[in-house]
Amino acid sequence: MNIIDLVRRTNLKPATGRLLIADPQLSDPSFARTVVLLCEHGPEGSIGFILNRPSSNNIGDFVPELYNPEIQVFEGGPVQLDTMHMLHCIPDVLGGVAVDDNLYWGGDYNNLSSIVHNAEFSANTIRLFIGYAGWELGQLEAELEQGSWLVSSNFNNELIFDTKPEDIWRRCIQALGPEFAYLINVPLHPQSN
Repeated sequence: MNIIDLVRRTNLKPATGRLLIADPQLSDPSFARTVVLLCEHGPEGSIGFILNRPSSNNIGDFVPELYNPEIQVFEGGPVQLDTMHMLHCIPDVLGGVAVDDNLYWGGDYNNLSSIVHNAEFSANTIRLFIGYAGWELGQLEAELEQGSWLVSSNFNNELIFDTKPEDIWRRCIQALGPEFAYLINVPLHPQSN
């Protein structure tokens, strides 16, 4: 069964809080073997963040007064690389827009300082991103028709905050079910075999 048939069998549509799992042969260097969490999907288009693309920077490289070696910054996507975004599960301090029951996007960056310098701070409550992944109206749907992405609702905060980035894509494929398992071993460039 090819990827397009699998995409159609899942019958899930993109929505806020759903995952986009890259087809194993999606060779676009911005999205190869990535998992994107959609934080907004509507009539204007879609916005999400790549969950498994850590950068070599931490927050202090961008905002020196917020230096904390535990807070790594991730590459959220190829759009507006001069912007910083956050996903977190501490809305009582940061606010933000709900993506899921216990996950929020954005919020009050002024309160970020009080969190990162708190002795009780845990790095697995916040994830920072430079840039984001974005699609104009109809663009993501066209990519789904081409088989570039699988849509999954198998999302939880553990995937974002507690899973090693190099394991996220594989775990998401496995969570789709046994009929998708073979995708894990499909080479990125099959013609290279």
